[in-house]
Amino acid sequence: MAYDQVWRKDVELLNNVEKIKLDRDGLEVIEAIIKKYSKYGFDSVPEEDRILLKWAGIYEQKPKNGLFMLRVRINTGKINVSGAKVLSEISQKYGRNFMKITTRGAIQFYNIRLEDLPDIFNKLNSVHLASYEACGDCPRTVIGNPLAGIDKNELFDTTELVNKVNDFLLLNRDFSNLPRKLKISISASTKNAGNSEINDISFTPAIKKIEGKEVIGFHLKVGGGLSTKPVIAKEINAFIAVEQVQKVIEAVATIFRDYGYRNNRNRARLKFLIEDWGIEKFTEKLYEYTGVLPTKGIDKTEDCSYINYYGVNPQKQKGKSYIGVHIPLGQMNSADFNELAQISEEYGDGILRTTSCQNIIISGIKNDKLDEVLSKEIFKKLSYQPKTILSRIVACTGSKFCNLALVDTQSIALKLSKFIDEKLEVDVPINIKISGCPNSCGHTNTADIGIRGSIIKQEGKRYEAFDVFLGGKLGQGATFGQKLDLRLRENELIKAIAKIIEQYLAHRKDNETFHNFISRVDARGFLT
Repeated sequence: MAYDQVWRKDVELLNNVEKIKLDRDGLEVIEAIIKKYSKYGFDSVPEEDRILLKWAGIYEQKPKNGLFMLRVRINTGKINVSGAKVLSEISQKYGRNFMKITTRGAIQFYNIRLEDLPDIFNKLNSVHLASYEACGDCPRTVIGNPLAGIDKNELFDTTELVNKVNDFLLLNRDFSNLPRKLKISISASTKNAGNSEINDISFTPAIKKIEGKEVIGFHLKVGGGLSTKPVIAKEINAFIAVEQVQKVIEAVATIFRDYGYRNNRNRARLKFLIEDWGIEKFTEKLYEYTGVLPTKGIDKTEDCSYINYYGVNPQKQKGKSYIGVHIPLGQMNSADFNELAQISEEYGDGILRTTSCQNIIISGIKNDKLDEVLSKEIFKKLSYQPKTILSRIVACTGSKFCNLALVDTQSIALKLSKFIDEKLEVDVPINIKISGCPNSCGHTNTADIGIRGSIIKQEGKRYEAFDVFLGGKLGQGATFGQKLDLRLRENELIKAIAKIIEQYLAHRKDNETFHNFISRVDARGFLT
């Protein structure tokens, strides 16, 4: 550790988690798991270390019976075949044959025992994967363009850059004790593939003439995030050359580490520091570390919100295509995941790609082999041309495993999809995102229709209920959904969402998107 922990000057003001972190770095829990806790079981873990287990990539799952959720970092969603096979093995051997893709393209397993973690860590290490720092107050999985390297719309392939940044940050004691998590997005795709508006640090594609030469690089956004107070990331007037990206990330992370709030965890994210300082002061502080950066160039990001990548799509490599496959709610078993990996190995480029919409892409398939690949039995189960509303629904883990969730997000997603598919013919994509609590892990605020779990009191009793948000959008003109002034029980919710979609289909103008429709009308009137 090569820095001063300036927050130690006012220890009495620190929150309880920060006081625990004064005694040991969260990364130290990894060795404790391997040498002690895995041998003597969950009861051997002291209360303070149960908080630090997150640095190993695990959360105690509901109902807190000594079993864990394990999250594996997947840089920009790309997994090679050897890694995919190990993930399938972990699911089958340790995770009750179940795995889930997250909204940051990571892979999660459930029902993991502490006793099995050393073996799991070793298997992940053997294929250059890790669960370390997939959770905790540290830099998380670096996301970006899942099509990196094959994308017709990318300025350049960011794979090497993302891996370099990940390798710099992972297990780096200079940044393993932040006030809260730090989420980073790096994408050179013109389609906003990295969801730049909702990350702490985002790099988006740009070009600029410098000394008469056109240079490819990035624009920089900081301070985005969701949860109980969603904030659209603010753009700094700077052009970042590719070779400067790591330096800028190091500078922002250092500012966050040394100046971020450690007294109240509810205000410990980077967005609150930037909100209080203002973007001008933050930029001045950034330049103290990086030196003054060139001003912005030409933004190359086109208007685009969430992308599902479904179907057969041409790559920039002549004669090759990728297949976007629907993974319902991001959930699958080990055998199906392994079969997709085998298809990639036999017919593709040996890479599976996860997306923020919880789906999978198989890339590098020669066009003359497409018919053979598409005839595989697996695609009758996991469609590459899904027609159901479920194919447009993203949902967080929900109350089945998550201790924070107030509702079963998976159940409501299935019921909602079934009801709408039976009642309506929806001929345009409408994105629905469901979160089990205000933390918004399902990206509720950014969807055409956002659904958030809550509680309602009726006649002295507490019931599961839902808040509804309409008209969220990422990309140009990004905005969060409008919260309707009502709270609905499950049956009311399903009928209300169907009615809203029905009104859109009946009253939209030519080629009018759901977002633009909601911006034009007063949706509250639909439910009266």
